[in-house]
Amino acid sequence: MWVEENQTFARDFILLGLLHPNQHGLLLLTLILIIFMVAITGNTVLILLIHVDSQLHTPMYFLLSHLSLMDILHISNIVPKMVSNFISGQQSITFVGCGFQIFLSLIFSGAECLLFTAMSYDRYIAICHPLHYPILMNHRISVHMAAGCWIVGTINSTIHTTYVLHLPFCGTRVIDHFFCEVPAILKLSCVDTSHYEGGVYVSAILFLVIPFFIILASYCQILRTVLHIKSVEAQKKAFSTCFSHLTVVVMYYGPFIFTYLRPKFYHTPGQDKVLAILYTILTPMLNPLIYSLRNKDVLCALKKVVGKVLRHRN
Repeated sequence: MWVEENQTFARDFILLGLLHPNQHGLLLLTLILIIFMVAITGNTVLILLIHVDSQLHTPMYFLLSHLSLMDILHISNIVPKMVSNFISGQQSITFVGCGFQIFLSLIFSGAECLLFTAMSYDRYIAICHPLHYPILMNHRISVHMAAGCWIVGTINSTIHTTYVLHLPFCGTRVIDHFFCEVPAILKLSCVDTSHYEGGVYVSAILFLVIPFFIILASYCQILRTVLHIKSVEAQKKAFSTCFSHLTVVVMYYGPFIFTYLRPKFYHTPGQDKVLAILYTILTPMLNPLIYSLRNKDVLCALKKVVGKVLRHRN
């Protein structure tokens, strides 16, 4: 048993990756790098604006700043390793490196799932119960919500990472994926993981299915309230905002639910890679664009900061 565990911890994994060493792979790499830079820049700018502009010191933007931080950390946990493997021609990742990638990915994805729910609750209170907003949603409550998302995400990640990394990997260590993810790792184990998969389903229900339906219920109530607004212009703005937010939510939760609620033997590498692209690469880029470019408060804050910088230079 000790020898088997020692072999489990000693050997590296091989990531087959998403990119092939040809012209198409180079074009895809360029596109991914552009998306990565847009995601990092957009989320960083959003965090800085929320920090420096006093008008954005509200619960909604406080939660949004944590979403941006999670997006920066999540995409940074995936893309740099993928790019370095492509450039160097190496496909290996150490056992420890793979473990850290799983651990961090589960923290950020789990915390973000809960944070989206907190943000939908904030919008629900603000629009459906505006008079009670200062009581039901204030800075102290938003701090507790954000802290709760990080703590629960970390606990969930610790449990799953510890279990997965103690599985015996007696055969091939080739991971047909572009990063270390639990479903891809389970395929490499030479023991029955059906009991553990039951635990994965429970986590998926707690972190994905229940929050997803809470978000849908919140936005349904928001839309019902908006329909009673007499101003057609205000209705159009609210519908547009709700639709864009729900688009991000569906793009994030949908692939996650499809990935983590399917049995291990139904997973195909091609499907898993395409689905993972949506919630690890595309969504971190879209979040700051949707939550900032369609928001007048953020655009006004950006104009003020840019104006101050230009005046300072002149």
